[in-house]
Amino acid sequence: GWGAPLGIDLYADGLSAVVVAMVAGVGAGVAVHAWRYFPPGHERDFFWPLWLTLACGLGAVAVVGDVFNLYVAFEVTSIAAVGLVALGHGAVARVAAERYVLVALGGSLVYLLAVALLYAEYGVLDMAELAARVRPSPTTGLALALAMAGLSAKAALLPLHGWLPPAHASAPAPASALLSALVVKAAIYAQLRLGFTVFAGARTPALDAALGALGVGAIVWGSLLALRQRRLKGVVAYSTVGQLGYPFLAFPMAGTAGASAALAGAVYFLLAHACAKAALFLAAGNVQRALGHDRVEELRGAGAALPMTFLAFALASLSLMGLPPSGGFVAKWLLLRGALEAEAWALAVVIVGGGLLAAGYLLRVLALAMAVPSGPPPTVARVPRTLEAVALALALAAVALGLVSSAPLALLEVGAPEPLGTLGRRRP
Repeated sequence: GWGAPLGIDLYADGLSAVVVAMVAGVGAGVAVHAWRYFPPGHERDFFWPLWLTLACGLGAVAVVGDVFNLYVAFEVTSIAAVGLVALGHGAVARVAAERYVLVALGGSLVYLLAVALLYAEYGVLDMAELAARVRPSPTTGLALALAMAGLSAKAALLPLHGWLPPAHASAPAPASALLSALVVKAAIYAQLRLGFTVFAGARTPALDAALGALGVGAIVWGSLLALRQRRLKGVVAYSTVGQLGYPFLAFPMAGTAGASAALAGAVYFLLAHACAKAALFLAAGNVQRALGHDRVEELRGAGAALPMTFLAFALASLSLMGLPPSGGFVAKWLLLRGALEAEAWALAVVIVGGGLLAAGYLLRVLALAMAVPSGPPPTVARVPRTLEAVALALALAAVALGLVSSAPLALLEVGAPEPLGTLGRRRP
């Protein structure tokens, strides 16, 4: 076939390797969980081809070297993800899948328009060629804004987050874990990849500030909504809306003294959050299976009945709150260090405050689960040990990422964008 810049080009660096490892590791854990979660029948028959298609699409997102085939990879990913949402039972899941497909198609069309503008302006679609040719211009600025808007819809960035909570809350637990841990992360990875490589010479302070402001809004608003949820999967779903604001804080710190730490923190956050959020959704699925419901106010006594599941929930919560020694702590510490070095005091307050808000909605769940019920203990159905063990393994991985952070951070520097390339000289 044709080579670059005319043909399909694949490109892998440390950033791509981290994303591929995230997809493979978390995906393997969810696959083991799904093997025991789905009984023989319709759901199991459809889950496996959808999951394998999703894995192929996510892997392609990480390694494609041109902006058009990035669009193709996202289409493959979106089709499979919508199918996974539709595996849920009842009209709620069907409506959530329909809403998701509309948002996914809308985001794809907006992104494709950006690709068309880039080709009209520069005559190439290869990312490396574009990075060398891109210059500030009205067309380039419009293409950048459209690309970021289209990908923001797929990433469920506020205010384009409306599809995410219903989709994640109504899908089966393994599907919810894949959506929250991997699918939305792929869109954020693409935004970081494009923003700091292809459009590195064309980004404007106004756009960086806008993305940062949306990230701040997501952290605050998503966390407040999570505090109000009455269902456990609703808490975990809205926490995704809030937590996904953190990587966007790297954009307003670009070009400052804190750029390298902030970008490293944003990427490391994707990895740590993927493990933690997969563990939380699988744990929530175990609770639903055992109790027959996931109403938060009726969790009293569930901690004693499901100790391994709630241990997984607690360990994953450490990472979401940003407490040591978890991977979430390393990611948020790097973001905080970047904010302090950039003298972005407001962002520093948001990073710390977001952790406190996360503690509010996560500790509420744990406190109720560990409370002694006022009446008879809840009736608990048997949960296979495999289901509990997978959730615990992913939660332990989220914690372990805080203990072995030097290796992934070193890998990020291999062929990385300029801000990440300076990290090794200034590693914590």
